[in-house]
Amino acid sequence: MSKKSKGKRVVQVIVIAAIAIVLTAFWFMVRKPYVPPPVPLNLPVTGFSQDDRILILAPHPDDEVLGCGGVIQTALSMNIPVHVVFLTYGDANEWSFMVYRDLPVLTAAGAKAMGMVRHDEAVAADTSLGLNQNDLTFLGFPDAGTLQIFTSHWLLESPYRSILTKAEVVPYQDAYRPGTPYKGEEILADLENIIRDFHPTKIFVSHPADTHPDHQAFYLFTRVALWELGLDPEPEIITYLVHSSRWPVPHGYYPAYPLSPPDVEFGPATWSMLSLDQAAISNKFSAIQLHRTQYEGNRHYLVSFIRTNELFMNFPDLSLAPAAPAANVHDLPTDSGGNVPDQFAPVESSRSVGIEQRSMQLVADGILFHFRFSHPIGSNVWVSVYALGYKNGTPFSNMPKIHVRFGASSQSVFNQGTELPIDSIEVSRDGRDITLKIPLQLLGNPDMVCTGAESYFGDIPLDRKSWRVLDITN
Repeated sequence: MSKKSKGKRVVQVIVIAAIAIVLTAFWFMVRKPYVPPPVPLNLPVTGFSQDDRILILAPHPDDEVLGCGGVIQTALSMNIPVHVVFLTYGDANEWSFMVYRDLPVLTAAGAKAMGMVRHDEAVAADTSLGLNQNDLTFLGFPDAGTLQIFTSHWLLESPYRSILTKAEVVPYQDAYRPGTPYKGEEILADLENIIRDFHPTKIFVSHPADTHPDHQAFYLFTRVALWELGLDPEPEIITYLVHSSRWPVPHGYYPAYPLSPPDVEFGPATWSMLSLDQAAISNKFSAIQLHRTQYEGNRHYLVSFIRTNELFMNFPDLSLAPAAPAANVHDLPTDSGGNVPDQFAPVESSRSVGIEQRSMQLVADGILFHFRFSHPIGSNVWVSVYALGYKNGTPFSNMPKIHVRFGASSQSVFNQGTELPIDSIEVSRDGRDITLKIPLQLLGNPDMVCTGAESYFGDIPLDRKSWRVLDITN
C-alpha cells in the first residue's frame, strides 16, 4: 500500500472514530436513564381543620413553593388563613444570578438588586397560588449567613456581614424592619412578633437535616422562639426537606410520581404527606417557573418537587436521662467523607473527612459527645461541634453559645467570639474517634440543647450534619 493510500486510510479511521464519539455522546445526552415505575406511598396524611392558621417559614424565595406549594393551595381552598415568612431575599445565589444575567454579580449593589428580583418572583409565584402580597413577609436577613448568626452573633458581638451585599443591617426598604442589625436577638424578635400576631396553629418550616445552613437556622430560630413564647397550646411544627444528597429520586420532571422519603434509616421519625390533585400539581409547576432566577439555573432539580404529594418529616427531640445509654443520631447521607478511593494519597483522604457516627450521653456533670470520622483529621481539616443551651426563664440571647473546633492535633473552645480555656472541656482522641465532654455549667445549666456538627477543609464545607435538640430535663 502506497504512503498516499495509507494516509487516506488513517484519515478515514480518524473520521469514523470521531463520528462514533459524537454519536455516542449524543446518545448519552438524549437517552433517559431507567426510572422504575412509581410505588404508592402508605404514609399518614397531613390534614387541616377549619380552625387552622398556617404559617409557612421559607429560608429563601422558592422554598415556599418547593416544600409547601400544595399546602398553600389546600389551605386556601378551605378558607384557612395562610402567611408566608421569608428569612432572606436569596441574594447570595451567585450561580443562578450568573445564569439569569449571563454575567456574574460582582458588586454589593448588584447583589441587592438580585435580592429584589427574587422578592418580586416570590410575590408573582405566591399570588399565582392564591395568596396576596399582604400574606407575605420578607425579613431580609443575610442569605447563607443566618446559621453563623445563630451560633455566633448575639448581644455584644458584632453584626454578621453579608457575603455579597456587604450589609450588616437589613438593606431592603420593603422588608419587615429595614435597618435591623444582622444579630440573633433581632431574628428571634421578628419571629416571635410574627407568631404572636398571626396565632398559627401549624408552622411549616425547613428541616434541621437540610444541608443548607439557612434551612437549619430557620428551624433552630423557630424552636427557640416557641420556647420563649411559651404558648399554650403550642403550634404544631411540621418540617419540609429541600436539600439532601442524592434526593429526590428520581431527579427530574416526573409529575406522576410520589415524592418518597430518602433511603436512609433515621431512627425514630415521623413521616407524613399531603396528596395533590392534577390541578394543584400544575399550579405548583407554574409557580416554580415564576421563580425564574432559580428555575433557569437549576430546573432539573426544582422540577423534582413537582410530584403527586408533598412530604414532611419530624425528628423527635433526643431525651437524655442520667445513666441512660448514649443516644445515637441517624443522619441523612452526604457526598462527603468515606468515599475516597484507597489508592488516593493520604492527603486527599484527609481532605474528605466525614462524620460517620455520632452519639450523645448525659453524665453526672455534662454531656458526652462521641464522633467517629471516615478518616483521621488531617492537615488544614477542621471539625466544629456546636452546643447552645436554652433554660426556661432565661433569655436565649443571654445563654452561652459553645463552639468546639478540632484540628489534626489541637482544639479550641469559644463562646461566640470569645476563646475559653481549653481545660473548660474534656477531649480524648483515638484514631478516627473523638470524645468530647462539655460541662452543663459551661452551657448555662440548660433544659434543652441545640447541637450540630460539621467538617471542612480550610473554608470549604465537607460534611454538615443535622442539628438536633437534646432534652435533658428528665
